[in-house]
Amino acid sequence: MNTIGDFAKLGRVSVRMLRHYDSIGLLTPSRTDPHSGYRFYEMSQLNRLNRIVALKDLGLRLDEVRQIVDNELTGSDLRAMLRLRRAEIESQIRDDQFRLARVEARLRLIESEDGMSTPSITTKTVAPTQNVGLRALAASPTNEDIGPIIRPLYPRVVEALHAARVTPVGPSVAYYSPAPEESEDAVWIHATFPVLSESVDGLETFEIPGGEVASLIHRGAMDSIDSAYQNLNRWVTDQGLTLTGQGRETYLEIADDEADWVTEVQVDFVR
Repeated sequence: MNTIGDFAKLGRVSVRMLRHYDSIGLLTPSRTDPHSGYRFYEMSQLNRLNRIVALKDLGLRLDEVRQIVDNELTGSDLRAMLRLRRAEIESQIRDDQFRLARVEARLRLIESEDGMSTPSITTKTVAPTQNVGLRALAASPTNEDIGPIIRPLYPRVVEALHAARVTPVGPSVAYYSPAPEESEDAVWIHATFPVLSESVDGLETFEIPGGEVASLIHRGAMDSIDSAYQNLNRWVTDQGLTLTGQGRETYLEIADDEADWVTEVQVDFVR
């Protein structure tokens, strides 16, 4: 037998929590002294306590926890539930980190508005190219909608190129085009590489159109790419030109630290 204090230490919980679980009938002591009221627990009850704590950490209400542990949840069942919850939490953390990065990038953009120097913007005519890759639909051209979609695309493209033993002949290009057939804000995202092969198993072949573009070099992480597009779009508009809604990013230098990336950003326009 273990006193409530010793059992709390064994289970890494508080005495107060054990008293509460007793009061609601979730974990009743093996014996309660009728004179002193002291509670005593068997070592075998530690299994039930571990399940209660694990299920509570999954976000379940205590009445839901009671139903599950009373039905004698097996260790394998609990492990499966915990693994699922772990994956959900990890996904939420990634989403929150990406959201935080966007907020910080927008804040930096706002803070630098007054002292913002004019970036070096050039115009040029680009030739049409044929690249291979994958595409997906984003709800809008915002970093918030594009980021979570384009990031998983590139590992799939690289894996397919590796499996086909095809080596790109230039830097990767992300190409964006409006998708009015879906909605007024939707855009197609194309994650591509230039290759010599006409086709690659598992990948699509895309004709990236040529035309006149405004271009600048962006140095830094992709969560701050909005500033590049704002500068380009503002410059095109100020020149009395018309944006087509098409744009591309050519990843000139990819480093382990995204802050060291060098990306050429282009937006298409017509006169």
